[in-house]
Amino acid sequence: MRVQKNIFLIGPMGSGKTSLGRRVAPRLGLEFIDLDEELERRCGVEVAVIFEIEGEAGFRARESELLAEIARRRGCLIATGGGSVLSERNREVIRANGAVVWLRTSVAQQIRRLERDQRRPLLAAPDREQRLNRMADQRNPIYHELADVIFESRNLPLYRMAEALEQTLRSVMTEHAEAGEDAQCPGSS
Repeated sequence: MRVQKNIFLIGPMGSGKTSLGRRVAPRLGLEFIDLDEELERRCGVEVAVIFEIEGEAGFRARESELLAEIARRRGCLIATGGGSVLSERNREVIRANGAVVWLRTSVAQQIRRLERDQRRPLLAAPDREQRLNRMADQRNPIYHELADVIFESRNLPLYRMAEALEQTLRSVMTEHAEAGEDAQCPGSS
């Protein structure tokens, strides 16, 4: 299989970009790349340490550089960081290099999923719900504008969510193939 474009998963933290992407990519014959994990691997430290040392601006600069590099690959399912869409440059890179799927989720669902999470620097706030609501107010219009497809990230068992996302992504890949972009995955004819 030859895929000429990528698929980008966008959405807030806790929407399932990594958990679902990691399960679905092999089923579609795509390489899975989580931008935050790749950044941690290359830097040798967790995102929280990058934030602590370089601040959010330093982290975002590294994230943008990595996104531009990774986006040049083909045949990847890429889980972006929740805030990567804040940069117009990043949005242009994403648009130019593949289909965009927004994993839309509610703040209430994020709170449930991230209840025990201590690793995410932007969650280090006394009132997580207020912080998540502010981020949703800022980011949801951007996610909506950037998305080719909106996938509702619901409170279902992970395997069922993965099956539903796989079906959605197969449809996206088929549409790209029909548009002459040769982005068909195995089993989608």
